[in-house]
Amino acid sequence: MDGDDDNDGVKNSADRCPSTPAGDKVDATGCSLPKDADGDGVVDASDRCPNTPAGTAVDANGCPKDSDSDGVIDANDRCPNTPAGTVVDANGCPKDSDMDGVIDSNDRCPDTPAGTKVDAVGCTAIFEAGKPLILKGVNFETGKATLLPTSTAVLDTVATSLVNNPAVTVEIGGHTDNTGSKATNTRLSQARADAVKAYLVAKGVPAERMTTKGYGPDAPVEPNTTAAGRAANRRVELTQTNQ
Repeated sequence: MDGDDDNDGVKNSADRCPSTPAGDKVDATGCSLPKDADGDGVVDASDRCPNTPAGTAVDANGCPKDSDSDGVIDANDRCPNTPAGTVVDANGCPKDSDMDGVIDSNDRCPDTPAGTKVDAVGCTAIFEAGKPLILKGVNFETGKATLLPTSTAVLDTVATSLVNNPAVTVEIGGHTDNTGSKATNTRLSQARADAVKAYLVAKGVPAERMTTKGYGPDAPVEPNTTAAGRAANRRVELTQTNQ
């Protein structure tokens, strides 16, 4: 009778490998099939990741698949179609190091402090829609257009925002209280607006994107009847003009 001496399921008469080791999977001729120990569809001889967990999608080398080549395997990748070259986090999503909502590749101000409201390029948002920006903290020597050293922090933030948002144009408006003559206050407010513009130009903001105007005492935000009101009226404002 035609037996199957090695118990591989192929009769002796057709078995070209009659001594197949017990348990080996064989082909129709009774010879051992290439082994795939982890059952991922890639034979052991070609498998560079021989212990892939069951059910893991693998590439041609038997390693966990990373379809977008971002270094995060598909099984863990929450953003599976990341563009080539994008720096990603542990979840395979574009990295946002300062967690401001703007990914690093688009973020022109990558170290924004936590909680800061930012614009589309990740820099401190300086404008609210339809509202002028009062430059609180920008102050001058009494009766002069000389910026005090304490003004630089605010102006540096403004400069960074304007440099990184090249489509934005602004008017720099100078304002005073009503102490003294209107003519003197108008000249002083114009000089102060010009001083702010000069500072911003020195920080890289193109001059042609800024205009200046001295309003003198004509546009108070508080009554000039108190010291606090007069202090509030002595100010410099930025108004976005490209809206």
